Amino acid sequence: MVSRRLPATNDRILPGTEDALRIDLDGTPVDGLRGQTIAGVLLGSGVLAWRRTSGSGNPRGVFCGIGVCFDCIVTVNGQRDVRACQRRAADGDRIETQHDALPEPTTENDPFGDRT
Repeated sequence: MVSRRLPATNDRILPGTEDALRIDLDGTPVDGLRGQTIAGVLLGSGVLAWRRTSGSGNPRGVFCGIGVCFDCIVTVNGQRDVRACQRRAADGDRIETQHDALPEPTTENDPFGDRT
């Protein structure tokens, strides 16, 4: 996938200026523009994945792009499970990638009791 960015002045609906912003992804500065979502900033910078699946650890980024699938979740300024495709980036945001291991199964919470 090749990322490309159209100038904000070419926006037919709401032309604007290209006000720069900078966010931090796991300690690395990433530059973007005012009005972009976190996912837009990351994709525009060439970052395609920022989460790993709980089961297999496969990389994930934007899948649906409309906030339905939860593949793009990140931690933003300490708040977990933020959809990067829905949240507009703000200058100085601290973004952390997320990876949550699956919980180990226990018999304590098994409504059917011992299955042996």
